Amino acid sequence: MKNLKSSDFLKLARQHKSSQMKMRLLALAHFHDGQSRTTIAKFLKVSRTSVNKWISAYLNAGIEALNEKPRPGRPHFLTDTQQTELCQFIEERSHSTAGGRLTGYDIQSYISDNFAIEYHSDYVYILLRKLGFSWKTSRSRHPKQSLDAQEDFKKILF
Repeated sequence: MKNLKSSDFLKLARQHKSSQMKMRLLALAHFHDGQSRTTIAKFLKVSRTSVNKWISAYLNAGIEALNEKPRPGRPHFLTDTQQTELCQFIEERSHSTAGGRLTGYDIQSYISDNFAIEYHSDYVYILLRKLGFSWKTSRSRHPKQSLDAQEDFKKILF
């Protein structure tokens, strides 16, 4: 375990995005400055028990012990392969020349029909955001759309 100074902890705290990790590093900086655990807890407005846990974890296992542990949560209903398949479906339909719009209801129906999973219509949009889609509405291309004609039209205007 490398000996760190309080300024090192402050520097690390500035670099971290996680507010929880920043608090832990600030507690260690104050601890290395000679502050009591009670004073640190009052200054950071956290419980003394938390400060004790952070300091003892650092002293026993180093700075890696302060990192957040993965939290178990509700598993996704769709597997990774199903999510990939859904993304492909959305991409293909949005670039299709057959016409028609792809709506949230269409995606909900696709998930229900192909994966036998029922999503609430509101959650479909949350799922789309998680998959990287910015969802307003998807429009397919008109069957008679011509990129050459569009380029010629731009030349006329400009």
